[in-house]
Amino acid sequence: MAKILIVYYSLGGNTKEAAEIVKKAVESTGHKAVMKTGLEADLKDLLECDGIAIGTPDYFSYMAGGLKDFFDRTLYPSRGKVEDKPYFAFVTHGGGGKAIDSVERIAQSFNFKKAAEPVLIKNSPDSKARKLLEETVMKFLAAL
Repeated sequence: MAKILIVYYSLGGNTKEAAEIVKKAVESTGHKAVMKTGLEADLKDLLECDGIAIGTPDYFSYMAGGLKDFFDRTLYPSRGKVEDKPYFAFVTHGGGGKAIDSVERIAQSFNFKKAAEPVLIKNSPDSKARKLLEETVMKFLAAL
C-alpha cells in the first residue's frame, strides 16, 4: 500500500474540493492518502510519501503562496532524498490556469517525476472535472 501526500492550498474552497476528490480516489484503491494544506505539510510528510499530488488555485498566473510556502521550507532539506518521486498537479482557476507552469517548475527543482498530465479545473469541480481527476489518480498510481 502506497502513501500519497496531497498537498494543496485553497481560499475559496474549489481546490480543497478537488483535493478531497483526489483523496477519495486514492483511498478507493486501498492506498493511504494524507491530505494537508501547504501551510500544514512538512518535510516529514514529503519524505515519508511514495508520491505527491499537488493542488493550487491560480493566483495571478502563479501558485498560491500557502502552497509555495511548503516548497520553500522543504526544498533544501529534501535534497537527494526525493528525486524521481512521482507527482501530478491540479489547478483550479477562473479562466487562466497558467499557475500550472509555476508548479511544474518547482517540481523540476525537486526532480520529481511527472506521473500524469495536470488537471486544470475551471471554477469548482463539476462532474467532468471529477471524472478527469479520478482517471488521473489512476494513471498516477499506476506509475508508482
